[in-house]
Amino acid sequence: MSKVSYYTAEGLKKLRDELNQLKDVERPKASQDIAEARDKGDLSENAEYDAAKEAQGMLEMHISRLEETLSTARIIDESQLDTSKALIHSTVKIRNQSNGLEMTYKLVAQSEADLSTGKISVDSPIGKGLLGKQVGDVAEVMVPNGTMKFTVVELSRV
Repeated sequence: MSKVSYYTAEGLKKLRDELNQLKDVERPKASQDIAEARDKGDLSENAEYDAAKEAQGMLEMHISRLEETLSTARIIDESQLDTSKALIHSTVKIRNQSNGLEMTYKLVAQSEADLSTGKISVDSPIGKGLLGKQVGDVAEVMVPNGTMKFTVVELSRV
């Protein structure tokens, strides 16, 4: 059984839109590409046909993964969450104890993670280390070259 993943309404809509795009636009295009390649002659020596079939297989695999993700996705009711602890959809300001650098991250589901916008997955090492922490707590995060320690400076639900 797959584990349940929690999303914002916006994140879930984004996943559904992507799935619809793949099914309604990309899938027919892939079929058309295969048909055009098939019309070009001998399939045993037709690299274009092989490439189109490969692309279709990858597309179908991506659609299948999205459907599986959506089947276990739930919208989180943030009004029911404990605001004193770092949980999914918390915005957490942390300070690296070794260099004093402060960073702010929003904890999100894996598919919503985007480091460029400050969103990290709750399944990432830092995300896992922050879950359940309160202001003032120290999160110890295992990284390839040892353990990093972060102090939770601030928590919010933004």
